[in-house]
Amino acid sequence: MRLMEMDRRAGILGAEGPPGATIGAGSRIGAPAFVGMNVHAPPTPSPARLWRPRRVLVTPAALDHAHGRAMAGRLEALGLPVERLRSNRLTGLRPEDPRRAYVEAKNTLALVVAPPTRLKLQPIPPSADWRVDLAEGCPAHCQYCYLAGSLAGPPVTRVYANLGEILATLRSYAGSGRITSAQEERAHEGTTFECSCYTDPLGIEHLTGSLSEAIRFFGAWEAPVQLRFTTKFAAVEPLLGLPHGRNTRIRFSVNARAAARYEGGTAPLAARFAAMRAVALAGYPVGLTVAPILPVEDWRQAYDALIAEAAAALDGVPDLDLTAELITHRFTPGSKTVLEGWYPGSGLAMREDERARKFTKFGSVKYVLPKDLMSEMRRHITGRLAARLPAARLLYWT
Repeated sequence: MRLMEMDRRAGILGAEGPPGATIGAGSRIGAPAFVGMNVHAPPTPSPARLWRPRRVLVTPAALDHAHGRAMAGRLEALGLPVERLRSNRLTGLRPEDPRRAYVEAKNTLALVVAPPTRLKLQPIPPSADWRVDLAEGCPAHCQYCYLAGSLAGPPVTRVYANLGEILATLRSYAGSGRITSAQEERAHEGTTFECSCYTDPLGIEHLTGSLSEAIRFFGAWEAPVQLRFTTKFAAVEPLLGLPHGRNTRIRFSVNARAAARYEGGTAPLAARFAAMRAVALAGYPVGLTVAPILPVEDWRQAYDALIAEAAAALDGVPDLDLTAELITHRFTPGSKTVLEGWYPGSGLAMREDERARKFTKFGSVKYVLPKDLMSEMRRHITGRLAARLPAARLLYWT
């Protein structure tokens, strides 16, 4: 059975379907979506199919916080099956069958309190000065997911109820950091806080409201600071009217169309580009995160076409503030084992003998693209980015 069909029967595929599926009347994924668009008003994206977890767990500690109570009320109002637990432990999430454990976890949302360790921020190079977590886990089904090697246990999406406490902690970090705060070419960004390291906050925003609260917080913060997040989703409508003060950069993670089969449960590429245009027209700084860069068939043309589509999406946007981050595919022995358990039969190439072996700063092994191929891809893709999107400020290639 093909992987996509397995996931569809398990109920874990999102709205995008296979490459070529329709996303609206008369529209196909891959069709140009921006010809004749009014550049002075945000486009109206096709209605997004939003994630609806099959199981919602609410811990008692989560209800001790106003944001936790608000989320619980929101989830119940949506008619979701909310279970109010008697203890703060999440149990019964490890069926013996690994595939069943994955499916059940990916369909579970838990309202919990962030542990004290999450209130002590860590640097997150090369993206930002500090990592701040609003949640942990993601409803998407990307076959290259780097969280597979980062999070322990079943991939349940946990959202943090003590949001007020998390945001209040950030003030003590303003003016410090070693990435944007210390680099001359990025100092104008101020102290930066990355909130999409362990989750995709837009993919769960309709359930939590946490991202909107964070954007409001940064919009009212009178200091040189910036909130940053990356998303593979497109339901940006709740964000368009927020008082963001241009203190939040919304980056859209995109890839060559040949890689779409590895991104189950995410928004179609055309929808992401329409959403990027909408938030740029709403005044947000935006970003293009091309990740993970893969040596797909005819990769030169594929990534050139991707950048051309991004340029078309942003054409005519006034006062555009655009960055680009280029991230190549890599994996660790641990993440490979987890991903092969989650996605048996995946066609994603993860053969150690086809990769270069590197060591992380912590001494662990990772496998990256071979040196010659890495150099060739970097030269070509950065060149096409400069030619097609000269307004984009390239932050890094990694």
